[in-house]
Amino acid sequence: MKSERISPFWVNGYQPFSAGKAIEYTYTLLPRLSRYVNDGRIEIDDNRIENAIRPLALGRKNYLFCGNDASAYRAAIVYSLIATCKSAEVDPRIWMEDVLSKIPYYERDEKNMEELLPRNWAKSNQTCSE
Repeated sequence: MKSERISPFWVNGYQPFSAGKAIEYTYTLLPRLSRYVNDGRIEIDDNRIENAIRPLALGRKNYLFCGNDASAYRAAIVYSLIATCKSAEVDPRIWMEDVLSKIPYYERDEKNMEELLPRNWAKSNQTCSE
């Protein structure tokens, strides 16, 4: 009889046909889907993360056209430094102009090049401008 063929996963009276399967699937995911309601720290979407990694995804596609391995390696270094500038809230152009002018003096005087990294550079320039 018909009642013997009814799926044990009945949800609110829907039988397991295409819409019923979709509802059944959603119902099994309900605890995970509603987690953001129970915990206010969790956001319903991941737009900020998506926007943050978009340049990396685009760059990955562009790296295919660097010409050779050495060029790709150098491009990756430059992209990493620019991303580090952005995360340290440093203008990449100002940082690069300043650092490129200082590198010969740092090499000559055997100074610590880590001082020129964006985060360290920002700290030293912040104290100079105050």
